[in-house]
Amino acid sequence: MSSYTNLSLWHATCEDDFAPRPALPRDLDVDVAIIGAGFTGLWTAYYLTTGDPSLRVAVIEQEVAGFGASGRNGGWASALFPTSRDALSCLPGSSRDAANRQVAAMRASIGAIEQVLDAEAIDCDFHRGGTVSFARTPSQLARAAAEVEEAHAWGDAEDDLRLLSAPESAQVAQVPDALGATYTPHCARIHPAKLARGLARAVEARGATIYEQTSVIGIAPSLVRTSHGVVRADHVIRATEGYTARIPGLRRAVAPIYSLVVATEPLSDPLWDKIGLADAPTFTDQRHLIIYGQRTADGRVVFGGRGAPYHFGSSVSPDFDREEKVFAGLRSTLTEILPALRDVRFTHAWGGPLGVPRDWMASVGLDRETGIGWAGGYVGDGVTTTNLAGRTLADLIAGRPSDLVRLPWVNHRSRRWEPEPLRWLGVNAGLRAMSVADREEARTGKPSRIARTMAPLLGGH
Repeated sequence: MSSYTNLSLWHATCEDDFAPRPALPRDLDVDVAIIGAGFTGLWTAYYLTTGDPSLRVAVIEQEVAGFGASGRNGGWASALFPTSRDALSCLPGSSRDAANRQVAAMRASIGAIEQVLDAEAIDCDFHRGGTVSFARTPSQLARAAAEVEEAHAWGDAEDDLRLLSAPESAQVAQVPDALGATYTPHCARIHPAKLARGLARAVEARGATIYEQTSVIGIAPSLVRTSHGVVRADHVIRATEGYTARIPGLRRAVAPIYSLVVATEPLSDPLWDKIGLADAPTFTDQRHLIIYGQRTADGRVVFGGRGAPYHFGSSVSPDFDREEKVFAGLRSTLTEILPALRDVRFTHAWGGPLGVPRDWMASVGLDRETGIGWAGGYVGDGVTTTNLAGRTLADLIAGRPSDLVRLPWVNHRSRRWEPEPLRWLGVNAGLRAMSVADREEARTGKPSRIARTMAPLLGGH
């Protein structure tokens, strides 16, 4: 790629030239080979070398560290996990207590990220302002109230998730049609590319080696075949998320679904006084088709969401990073939510693939017979989950019987996606159904029947 700084706002404002590190120079023998220099691979390398500085760890990256979703996401370091506690508790060998431990581990992982930022002097604009989710229709308000009621039934307190009235939500941000909102403190805003690049430098300082511009063309027990040679390792860790389908034999493991993002110019202080979001909470609303926003440290609004199509055969291409119709929809949606932005200039637009397993269940694991480990399938909730994955993989590789390796997502194996053209038809039908469901609710004022029908395909109940 001619200039990695053109990938996104985050890459353009990272104060890093993204000069590629050297490629793998020859065949190599290491203790652990990690495929992918995104958050999963980098966190795994960090905790491995922190726990045992003598380990020989190699991270193999086709582009540069932070190239993919880790450098392009919406910047939510949240405690969101793509699978509900009810579904987690129903997994084989799981329980209600295990599901709650998974949620607690996710929340603790936000603090674990902050500890590393302090220890390694990584400035990534980390600010723990929580998340506000506005309810803008009666159906959304009912969904918000049910979400809070369910969380409290699982043992959460008001301090974990609470329902805001319309006047209370107006104190957070000026969303004219908001009937209320939910608020959780369990989220921090970050600049993702700054985190990825800082973490890569910290990994190198602790003795791991990152080989960039090196494509992986095959994985086998104790072996990684690349475009520049063979890496032999006791453990091979796949940390490829939305790019997994490029590896032979893994085309149906996760579906690469694109999420797109737009960003405004830096806004003036008087305009921010009109908008609100004074404590920089991340924000969304209770619609079915996912959207996400944040107030950046330099005073912009970054806003993204789903809506781009899934591409036949799990294809991934730079050509898919831009969908002008989706960008226009995002700009329109944002100005509907925050009308004060109607006359501002949008300066950046970008996108990229994220990984979605067939059952919408993220997982981390290690096959002790083959030495092959993996983590991923975050469904867009990966900024914090990758930290938990990295710590868990470090414990699994070291054979430490920690609380992390007993969480319900460990060693879960999702079934494969359907072959084409069923995969293409099903995924795109699901994505379109969520847009239709939101329009249905806006028109009828009632919960969408389409959303209920499509929920099983999209990981719901």
